[in-house]
Amino acid sequence: MTDAPTPEPGLFESERAFRLLVQGVTDYAICMLDPAGIVVSWNTGAARIKGYQAAEIIGRHFSVFYPPEDRKAGLPEMAIKTAEQTGRFETEGWRVRKDGSRFFASVVIDAIHDDGKLVGFAKITRDISERLQARVALSESENQFRLLVSNVTDYALYMLDPEGRVTNWNLGGHRIKGYLPDEIIGQHFSRFYTPADREAGKPARALKIAREQGRYEEEGLRVRKDGTFFWASVVIDPIRNDAGELIGFAKITRDITERREAQQKLERMQKQLAESQKMDALGQLTGGVAHDFNNLLMAVSGNVRLIRRFVTDSRAVKAADAIDASIQRGAALTRQLLTFARRQQINPVLLNVRQTLSAVRDVLETGLGSQVRLEVAIPDGIWPVVADPAELETAIVNLVLNARDAMPEGGAVRISAENRRIDDHANPGEYVCITVADNGVGIPDDVIAKIFDPFFTTKPVGKGTGLGLSQVHGFASQADGFVDVKSRLGEGTQVTVFLPRGEGVSALRQVEALESGAGTVLLVEDNPDVATSSMLLLEELGYRVRWVSDAEAAIQAIEKDGIDVVFSDVVMPGKMDGLSLARHLKQNHPAMPIVLATGYSDAARKSGSEFPMIHKPYELHELSKALEEARGR
Repeated sequence: MTDAPTPEPGLFESERAFRLLVQGVTDYAICMLDPAGIVVSWNTGAARIKGYQAAEIIGRHFSVFYPPEDRKAGLPEMAIKTAEQTGRFETEGWRVRKDGSRFFASVVIDAIHDDGKLVGFAKITRDISERLQARVALSESENQFRLLVSNVTDYALYMLDPEGRVTNWNLGGHRIKGYLPDEIIGQHFSRFYTPADREAGKPARALKIAREQGRYEEEGLRVRKDGTFFWASVVIDPIRNDAGELIGFAKITRDITERREAQQKLERMQKQLAESQKMDALGQLTGGVAHDFNNLLMAVSGNVRLIRRFVTDSRAVKAADAIDASIQRGAALTRQLLTFARRQQINPVLLNVRQTLSAVRDVLETGLGSQVRLEVAIPDGIWPVVADPAELETAIVNLVLNARDAMPEGGAVRISAENRRIDDHANPGEYVCITVADNGVGIPDDVIAKIFDPFFTTKPVGKGTGLGLSQVHGFASQADGFVDVKSRLGEGTQVTVFLPRGEGVSALRQVEALESGAGTVLLVEDNPDVATSSMLLLEELGYRVRWVSDAEAAIQAIEKDGIDVVFSDVVMPGKMDGLSLARHLKQNHPAMPIVLATGYSDAARKSGSEFPMIHKPYELHELSKALEEARGR
């Protein structure tokens, strides 16, 4: 009998160390199975994870670790059969501990062969329940996020592939852009852009900027499925994987059409406020200088009249005519500026538009010249309007002369009128629309916004004051109307003045003319130069004149009798101005005729038609008419 071979010490120590290593592993259940699946070894990790001690599990079939439903389905047998046939079996699934509780396991079974013969299986199990919980939590989070994104309706949230094709679609995309998912997924996102933007390469440029700079953001027009446009806020972010490779883009689009319209409305209101403030400042400035300026014109006018009495030299007479013409131009400029600033004293009456335009036709034809043809088409039945007749005539003349200047080679100016109901306006109602149209050169878009600005003109120096259209704008505003301008370059311009419909039947007030020079006029004027001019005019009309410089002196003079009519300036020093004097006299001397004169004042503007009033500088016939009207009341 021979002795058995003794293992080499080195090999023995190595096997012993390996067993200690396996036995000491606690995070993995490591065990051996025989070819039939019976447990033949068990480590500490197996005891910790599955709850069995070695003595309790060695000799039992490993199917005890499977839930009943998996055992019934034959999963244990399939596992070792796969390992035997392929050399390895790997899976994740539920397993059962000794106490019946379940855990989620990662399982690897390797076939063990010795000299080509199957001697068993090495089975390694790890408890990955925490990983499963994290995976489930992540999955739930992803599902919730997907539900969130999918159900957002105020934003179009979707993904693009690296080439720009749509890969998913949410409800917001459907609501905002009109496409269902199966209509748009797989399509290139450039279809949301306008044709002009596509032609300009904006979609490709957007992706390039997002890819290179990490973000693309803009606002602009986009196109819905039905072809309509909307104003969009767009953000595109690149999406990269862990390796930094571009895998697509996240795109967020919001319809901000309403916000943009609100912003534009706010900007228009701010512009209107600025325009109103500008108008108010201009009105205050104009009102501040108009009175003194017209007094100066009045003084010059009176002295020119005096010079005419004593000179016969033709050159002096011609010089006096030139001065007088300059005075009239200065007065007209002041009136136009006051009208634009809505500070002009007006006398609105009920007007027949057709009669008013017919009355001014001869003047218009004379001003147009031979190269321009005037056409007037005012149908019957045009509603009356309440307006100052002189201001309406001036507005029409300004519009017609502007039209003439827009046709240097000649053409036609057409004046028409129609009744119209306006609903889409800040002040809806019934309006008479008076239109002056030409077939001239037209007005550029950037100029139209400025044409009503005072002193703005495109005419050469000396050819226009820039106040003609300003007067039209101011007149329409004072009459509670507005002005609309339409123009196309090379085709002509159409300016329409909208005046509210007046009620009643228009009529002219007839004033009985009295013989001039019948009586004594009390002239109340604090400016000696203006007083001298006024006295000359009154004396030419045959009146006797008594002059006082303030209201208190006027009251004392009237108490002494002998006064037939009072002619007073509005603005005077002292406690009582001309309007207050007139009201005092109306109360205490109701039969006393009163005429007021003004260069401009707020008091005169607010007085309405309470007293006859003439504007400085005035002509002889204007003074005569005012005095006759006052004495005929």
